[in-house]
Amino acid sequence: MENNKQPRFLLVGSKRFGKDSLAEILNEEFGLTYKSSSMEAAKIFIFNVLKYKYKYKTLEECFEDRVNHRAEWHSLICDYNKHDKARLAKEIMATSNIYVGMRDTEEINECMRQNLFDLIIWVDASERLPMEDKSSFNIDKTCADIIIENNGDYESFKDKAIRLFNLIMKKY
Repeated sequence: MENNKQPRFLLVGSKRFGKDSLAEILNEEFGLTYKSSSMEAAKIFIFNVLKYKYKYKTLEECFEDRVNHRAEWHSLICDYNKHDKARLAKEIMATSNIYVGMRDTEEINECMRQNLFDLIIWVDASERLPMEDKSSFNIDKTCADIIIENNGDYESFKDKAIRLFNLIMKKY
């Protein structure tokens, strides 16, 4: 009997740890759709909030500059979610299998309470990169169901991801 339910995943981890790379692999290999929380937040509201302050001409320019304003982006997303900590997640998951990049403990706890994800995966590259500052990222590995290491080369990471998701996707 085949299950027609679409899988729902949350990919978390510090900046530059490989969350987007994992989402791209899962899209290519398994056809799973994904959305980056930063890009979606930029499209929905952040660009409009920051375009005059930083003189952004395009959404892409705003998105690329987020690395220089991480704490501000974190604060804006938290404010957007103040009445429902799962608001952005619900909007993303309405049209996607994968939410990439949640950054706040209260938001992840509310999403877990609302059962928005089947599996939470922490992408870890802490042996080769430092953890992000708490002002823009306040979750840790304890929220994850699975931790996938990304401390070697891309091919090793990709092979590991494919092996893992070959098992996970058998349920779907």
